Formats: sequence, C-alpha cells, structure tokens
Amino acid sequence: MREHELTVVAPEQLGEGLISVKQGSEISEDVRLESVHEGILVTADVTATATGQCGRCLTDMAQNVQVEIQELFAYSTEEASEQAVHDDHVDLEPLVRDAVVLSLPFQPVCRPDCPGLDPESGARLADHPEKEPRELLDPRWEALARFSSSPGTEDSSASDREER
Repeated sequence: MREHELTVVAPEQLGEGLISVKQGSEISEDVRLESVHEGILVTADVTATATGQCGRCLTDMAQNVQVEIQELFAYSTEEASEQAVHDDHVDLEPLVRDAVVLSLPFQPVCRPDCPGLDPESGARLADHPEKEPRELLDPRWEALARFSSSPGTEDSSASDREER
C-alpha cells in the first residue's frame, strides 16, 4: 500500500453552467493505492474550489467541492478501458474529472435562504429585506380570479349540483 498527497492543477475547466472548477485551479488529492489480486485499488479524497454565480441572485460565489473516490484498476483485461493498469501506471485524471463534475450542484445558491431577484426591478432582495416581493397574477388566470371562492354565495357549489 502507498499513500500520496498531491496537489495538481486543473488542466481544463471542470464543469459547465453556473459553477465550475476553473482551468488552472488547484486540486488537492489524498490518494491511497493498494495492491489486490485483481489489480490496484485506488481510494482518494479530492478537494477543490468551484467558482461561479448564484442561481437565484447571480452574485459571484465560491464553493468547496469534496469528493471520495474508490475504483479498481484491473491488471489485465480483454477490452481497452480507462480503469486498467497500463505499463504499471494508473491514470486518475478521467476519474477525478468525472467525480468532481458530477458533484457540482445544478442550481448553486450563495446561501440556502437566498431570496433571489425582484422580478420587476432586478434588484437583489437580500440587499433590501424590507421590500416584499409582489405576487404577480398571470393574466391567463384573470378570468378565474373573478369567481368567488367563499361558501354561501349565490352561486351553488359543486356538491349541491351533484345532489340534484
């Protein structure tokens, strides 16, 4: 068994969309390599910093990414595979890239209770806590808003109509 602490530079941007690990960012890896009968068992803890924008208020943000990886690299296979030992070496780059990209959030938020943006002015609601967002009524539902929903009105209710 061998253990290594590595710090590598991201060769390309990891992830697309609102948040990603930028090219040139440092990725810290604590790697343990174990020899087993079938091949080499790799266990790694990967840490990086992803930067991007909040999905609600569009402010810049940074988020720590921590991923645990465990993969068996086989000594001999009939098929060409990324998870195989080639010339006594294992390539961790595709494994780390896939694990980091899959751990990134689809809709990142700067904080869990981020109120987002005001739909009318575009201002951040977190900067103006006294301002309450107005509930906008969709014009397609305007005709239904004229109907009364309180019981005891002149209109008969649906249960009265079923009994007749």
